Amino acid sequence: MARYKQDQGRMVRLAVFWSLALLLFYGCSSLSETLAGQFNGLAQPALASLPKLPVLDTSLSGAFLISAVVFLGATFLAYRWLESPRIADLLIETEHELRKVTWPTGKEVMNSSIVVVVCVALLMAFLAGADWALARVLNPLLF
Repeated sequence: MARYKQDQGRMVRLAVFWSLALLLFYGCSSLSETLAGQFNGLAQPALASLPKLPVLDTSLSGAFLISAVVFLGATFLAYRWLESPRIADLLIETEHELRKVTWPTGKEVMNSSIVVVVCVALLMAFLAGADWALARVLNPLLF
């Protein structure tokens, strides 16, 4: 399994892979809980001598084993998908374009945030005033 252009786009590839892995972990933990709730046989521990797995703090049940196999398979498929030339080239180009971006300074971010908050407050006040005025005019006509 040779990696496609392995030295290029490394940071974006890592970010996308771990984001997908985290989503898969969440989905597989939900799958495990659903399987344990729907099928009582899958909720029982497979090994009585090992009541809970030390790191994950869960029992080694059928539901856990099924979701673990799904997680490992889906993670492998996600890795292979990210290594396909089309997706890898897209991620490489994304990282290349992100390196060209000029990021704002902290002061610029603060000033822009203040402008946004003031504009939202003014718009909120205008809409509240318009709502109040229209309610005063139209309520006597409607009721």
